[in-house]
Amino acid sequence: MTEFIWPVRVYYEDTDSGGVVYYANYLRFMERARTEWLRSLGFEQDELLKRDNILFAVRSVTLDYFKPARFNDRLLVSASIYTRGYASLGFEQTVRRAGDENTVLCAGQIRIACLAADSFRPQPIPPHILTELPDVR
Repeated sequence: MTEFIWPVRVYYEDTDSGGVVYYANYLRFMERARTEWLRSLGFEQDELLKRDNILFAVRSVTLDYFKPARFNDRLLVSASIYTRGYASLGFEQTVRRAGDENTVLCAGQIRIACLAADSFRPQPIPPHILTELPDVR
């Protein structure tokens, strides 16, 4: 699986007074997609914390906004790995409106660091996770 897609519905709480998705909420949608991607590979973040003493944290984000999403839109949020490091993963993510998959509403690159939960220091991604990750393009 090279690209993971997660459906999201825009709720009233996601929008501003004009019914447009508030810019920071795209990050929430992308976070949900990455969490569900990890879950689809068989990993729960709370179990990784308990068993392996690791957590994943956002290290950097670059986003571009192209068109607005609006209240009650059905969105498709993608997540795909574009780079793998010793203790990090780089994701390319997009948000599209369902039914109009050719139009990107928001696109970004999010770098995730693997950290030791007790020290917040970079930690190598455990081998049992690496073996489940798709090859990087």
